[in-house]
Amino acid sequence: MSLRSRLAAVLFAFGALGLAGAQAAERPADVDFQWGVKIPLRDGVKLAATLYRPRDQQQPLPCVFTLTPYIAQSYHARGMYFATHGYVFLTVDVRGRGNSEGQFTPLLQEAQDGHDVVEWLAAQPYCNGKVAMWGGSYAGYDQWASAKEFPPHLATIVPVASPKPGVDYPMQHNMFYAYAMQWLTLVGGRASQEDIFGDMGFWSAQYRRWYEARAPFAELDRYVGHPSPIFQTWIAHPSQDAYWDSFSPTPQQLARLDLPILSVTGHYDGDQAGALAYYGDHMRHGSAAATARHYLVIGPWDHAGTRTPKAEVGGLKLGQAALLDMNALHKAWYDWTLKDGAKPEFLKDRVAYYVTGEEAWRYAPTLEAATARREAWYLDSVASRANDVFASGELKPGAPGRGRADRYVHDPLDTSPAAWEHDESAGGGLTDQRAALNAAGKALFYHSAPLAQDTDLAGFFRLSAWLSLDQPDTDIAVNLYEIRADGSSVFLAGDALRARYRHDPRTARPVTPGAIERYDFDRFGFIARRLAKGSRLRLMIAPVNSMYAEKNYNAGGVVAEESGKDARTVTVTLYHDRQRPSALSLPIAAASSVAPKP
Repeated sequence: MSLRSRLAAVLFAFGALGLAGAQAAERPADVDFQWGVKIPLRDGVKLAATLYRPRDQQQPLPCVFTLTPYIAQSYHARGMYFATHGYVFLTVDVRGRGNSEGQFTPLLQEAQDGHDVVEWLAAQPYCNGKVAMWGGSYAGYDQWASAKEFPPHLATIVPVASPKPGVDYPMQHNMFYAYAMQWLTLVGGRASQEDIFGDMGFWSAQYRRWYEARAPFAELDRYVGHPSPIFQTWIAHPSQDAYWDSFSPTPQQLARLDLPILSVTGHYDGDQAGALAYYGDHMRHGSAAATARHYLVIGPWDHAGTRTPKAEVGGLKLGQAALLDMNALHKAWYDWTLKDGAKPEFLKDRVAYYVTGEEAWRYAPTLEAATARREAWYLDSVASRANDVFASGELKPGAPGRGRADRYVHDPLDTSPAAWEHDESAGGGLTDQRAALNAAGKALFYHSAPLAQDTDLAGFFRLSAWLSLDQPDTDIAVNLYEIRADGSSVFLAGDALRARYRHDPRTARPVTPGAIERYDFDRFGFIARRLAKGSRLRLMIAPVNSMYAEKNYNAGGVVAEESGKDARTVTVTLYHDRQRPSALSLPIAAASSVAPKP
């Protein structure tokens, strides 16, 4: 999967388009509808909501709401569904968006506002005092934000595809992506700018103009015609710091959190990193009783698919089991946690994950238990030949490599990727190989021998690579693919690293040119896939060079402020000998914790 493809997965990280869809309610006449409900907040600001109630409601019921910057009507179908299935449902415009009063400040405002909505709802005559939240993407984030304020009547949250500020939005691996400006334009003002937001040809042209001008990333907002103080505030914090920490629950807050949680993400969800960061933080800091009530579902979905699964994602066809009825799962969860119903049948253990290739769900008591063991596969090459898909190095288990070092040279003034990235059909899927083919001579490639048998993977890849640079900084991307026997490709997972953060993602340390150090790529996305007999693994190590990403000109200064005039060509050398064994760690899957039916 190319960087552009990964950014496309992130593209709808906060996007409204295509995320709210649900089948129309079967019994629309059975719903009482009220538009323009006003919800007062502690500072006097009033939020606008749309209320959906069962028409035959005879007594107070649990209430579910979603808090969205995408205008409440975009979740009309969800409101109709839950109102016809025994719940009061509200779609609420966040402060400063739609018909809500106040000023919209992305991310910062949702914690206290979410708390206030919960407590106001609990006091309404149609509510029995039990309040839950629903939603994904931004509406997944604001569930975690609201929960950390501990509203007394919040009974459960179901955060789906939840971005974690500073972890995967508006940057990932301490690298900003251009999509941030596209999203800020979508939510600029009170009405959604959906036509502008969804015109990918337009945005591709704007990004390309900035990229080919070799202008600083800090000028991107001006290049796209939307100068943004919010964008400038964001890029002033280029690594995880106290500013980004302030958006999310602290360890102390997680230790106090005591409510059932269902987290949902996907293999190809652009916000998987955020969703799993919240989950992992809660597992580390939460009480034993609280973490025992936190369930996790990881499907074979992209970002939008976490709400409405599809039979195909990025060219990869999925089995029928992938088409999980997410409305039904939510309803079953709410029935269990709000109405003392039975535990959802689907949740056979605390972690459910889908294995592509096998096309089946597996279960584990913890996310770590999905991996039975790890295998080290070592990088090697013959005569430093590793710079081409068709003339690559080797990836093999057993002993460390013996060959001479490999290297690639990256000139940050190279803007040739724009020639194919601008094509909307190029590099946009999980099965597209054009990124690899276009990187010939500019990256490193390592292939395994054909697999002697089907091999099940589940968990996180890790790569330890011994590298030296001749400049103080650069950005390096690592991608893994399954190359099937017929030559086709399936993207598995990727990682990236800004060299100055090789030791600590919070602390920048310039590289000493020529020094050989171990770089640990240990933030790959979760993957669960059955690799077919005869397939090979492809490991690609390449510079980050895309019109969809912040450009690092390798000079070691403030990346967002550097431009083409600061550019330094860098040589990245990779060592794979007995003293410096560069190795890929494979997560070999465990059997399911739930025995299959006979």
